[in-house]
Amino acid sequence: MEQARFRALLAAPVDVIWFCPSTMKPLANFIMRGYSQAALVAAMAALLSLLMPLLGPISAAAVGLVTLRSGGVPGLLVVGLATLGASVLSALALGSPWPAFGILAVFWMPIWILAIVLRSSRSLVMAVQLAVMFGLTLVFALHAFVGDPAAYWLQLLEPFQQALVNDSIVQADVSQALFSELAKWMTGSFAAALVVQTLAGLFIARWWQAALYNPGGFGAEFKSFRLRRIVGIPILLLLVLLGFERGAGLVADIVLVLGILLVLQGLAVAHGVRQIAGARVTWIVSLYVLLVLFMPQALFLTASVGLIDIWADIRARVARRAKSLG
Repeated sequence: MEQARFRALLAAPVDVIWFCPSTMKPLANFIMRGYSQAALVAAMAALLSLLMPLLGPISAAAVGLVTLRSGGVPGLLVVGLATLGASVLSALALGSPWPAFGILAVFWMPIWILAIVLRSSRSLVMAVQLAVMFGLTLVFALHAFVGDPAAYWLQLLEPFQQALVNDSIVQADVSQALFSELAKWMTGSFAAALVVQTLAGLFIARWWQAALYNPGGFGAEFKSFRLRRIVGIPILLLLVLLGFERGAGLVADIVLVLGILLVLQGLAVAHGVRQIAGARVTWIVSLYVLLVLFMPQALFLTASVGLIDIWADIRARVARRAKSLG
């Protein structure tokens, strides 16, 4: 019965798997049946993510769930089995086992480390800050070892640029200016994307764990997400420095990665205030729609709320006001 349900989940559209709790919880149950089941989900979702990127966090979450629930050694066993299975499947489907080791480095090892930290510390903030540190390490490494990251990215993007020009989608001079500017921001954007992907896997794993063993636990944990002022001070200083720098560079790349912390805190404020005020869930849904439709502006506003909350503690103020009025 469980195996048939799992096959149905794999055949379902990605958006159904991603957004529907009625399918996600059975998948979590299947993962927790044993190491081989967890490794199967991790390996297959990782390989399918080459075609459907949204399945990448699902793959990481399978490792994260086992690690959060059972510990580091069982999680590492799942990582080993998933790597072995993905190597075989990759060799059969793609002719090489090496993509499996790329998946190991990008998906499974980071989520395994973060899940161990979250399990031992029981602090979502600490785990998120560690993920951001991974991203900052990548930024510093690229700037230290590549020399000119913009030139490096421009070289990698050149085939795509030439394809656009050859297909007459953009003119050659326009594409040159466009890709030159894009290359300047790629280091920070790439590092931030990896951090977001890893955190998505961690959040799904934590949500699964709560759904199976502590209903409502992840929601309460996320709503209490709040950075300390000692973290906010360097972020604020970097934002001021970025204003003087006026352009892409090391400071901008650092701010792009650190901005993830502020966006998450802004979202936590929104969820917390909605609960305190007793507002309808459509209010939160509208916020996420705005984040998708007007991403740069909405992300900036959400991050601004997160930055203000470090010092203002908006949720506590709203709670006190609601208590006084009630």
